[in-house]
Amino acid sequence: MKVLSMIQPWASLFVLRENQYETRSWKTNYRGPMAIHTSLKIDKAVCKHIAIQKLLGKHGYTTEKLPTGKIIAVCELVNCIKVTENNQTWAVLEDERIVEGNDFILGDFRVGGYAWEVKEMKLLDEWIPAKGKLGLWEHPF
Repeated sequence: MKVLSMIQPWASLFVLRENQYETRSWKTNYRGPMAIHTSLKIDKAVCKHIAIQKLLGKHGYTTEKLPTGKIIAVCELVNCIKVTENNQTWAVLEDERIVEGNDFILGDFRVGGYAWEVKEMKLLDEWIPAKGKLGLWEHPF
């Protein structure tokens, strides 16, 4: 299965559906099943923000107990949409969708980047230890 590694807390917030897009500087033509892996790295500066702590807390998470080095969820990658406009508090995608609120705040919507859209996110009952990689990579589970 294809796997995408993400830094915490971004991975957990995405899996918990606090935002509907994962933003990347690169696109993929792949569509289909994809697992979400949490890298060993945690963005500690972001974790200090009260708003991030509150979003995680809604789901019973604390920044100190975020999973790292594990595949935590599966979903289906359905779209990869180019960012065409950024207005500091909202963005426009190439299909003319407007991105605002948590979706905007929890992403990097630089013009020329990409918003990856997924559906059917499912948190795994048992997390799978794995060493992450850059890009989309394969895991045999």
